[in-house]
Amino acid sequence: MILEDLGYDLELENYRKDQNLDSFGLGRVISEHKERYVVKTPEKEYDGEIIGNLRFTAHHRSDFPAVGDWVAISEYDHDKVLIHAVFPRKTIIERQAVGKQGEKQIIATNIDYAFIVQAVDRDFNINRIERYLTICHTSQVSPIIVLNKIDLITDNELSKVVNKVKERVKKVPIIPISNESQKGLIKLNKIIEKGKTYCLLGSSGVGKSTLLNNLSGRESMKTNTISASTNKGRHVTSHRELIVLENGGIIIDNPGMREVGIADSKEGLEITFNEIFELSRDCKFKDCTHTTEVDCAVLKAVESGKIDKLSYENFLKMEREKEHFESTVAEKRKKDKDFGKMIKNYKKSNHKKH
Repeated sequence: MILEDLGYDLELENYRKDQNLDSFGLGRVISEHKERYVVKTPEKEYDGEIIGNLRFTAHHRSDFPAVGDWVAISEYDHDKVLIHAVFPRKTIIERQAVGKQGEKQIIATNIDYAFIVQAVDRDFNINRIERYLTICHTSQVSPIIVLNKIDLITDNELSKVVNKVKERVKKVPIIPISNESQKGLIKLNKIIEKGKTYCLLGSSGVGKSTLLNNLSGRESMKTNTISASTNKGRHVTSHRELIVLENGGIIIDNPGMREVGIADSKEGLEITFNEIFELSRDCKFKDCTHTTEVDCAVLKAVESGKIDKLSYENFLKMEREKEHFESTVAEKRKKDKDFGKMIKNYKKSNHKKH
């Protein structure tokens, strides 16, 4: 194995030279748990920890390494490395941090494609697909929709599901598969490119870990059955992990996400709900909220059936989340600024006393 097999490229190499990081080793973060990292190099995997300087100069949680990151490292023990620097990220998939207002959480970095995995047998939910699509579009990551568990429904039911998705989601590949019968897996394998990084997005129980096992040809992830009483997937992947597939593709598994909060995703929303944004140009008012206004082109399209009502409602919900996130961030910034002024004034008045 060489660095390129893990996704290393010329851009990263140029950065390494420009920043005089040549004397350090190189690795990619393949899992992270409470600021303990596993770093993969072409030779082996190491336990990694960040150096004090990196910790003290970090302004945000996002300044710490995340799964998918390239890092400059030095070995200090047989299986341990120190992380000295994090290389610039090509892409960042993130969501609103659960339970933390106005904060973002990185899911994975340097991702080229995302498999959005949905099970067709139980809580199949196109709203959730649109939500993941928005996160992908915001991150400039190419989405691919994977409809799993097709062995549990008839061909007729499957074509109805696929058509439903196509009605609301345009220009995104849809691949139906079954982890049980292996149907569709050859097609999925064929689209995976050597040296490109893929991640799996989806709720618990949709079959992401089993899919990863099938793609990698080994039991790399613990899988669990659906709880019969609740029909909910048991949450089995509690951390992120990166695996190099036999065909040269690189894949990152993620924990099942019960909450996928929308952060500052204006561009992502515009791509996911392109039709709504196109029509909004014809609205009478420039600041139209597409809810109650007179001569709203979007509302007219919903009434006439040109725009799917559920998709429109999902758009409004995510738009509200985005606005709430942005106002919370602005509020936090103002508080920080006011606090900074207060400290400055306190120091000034203290200095005058002495």
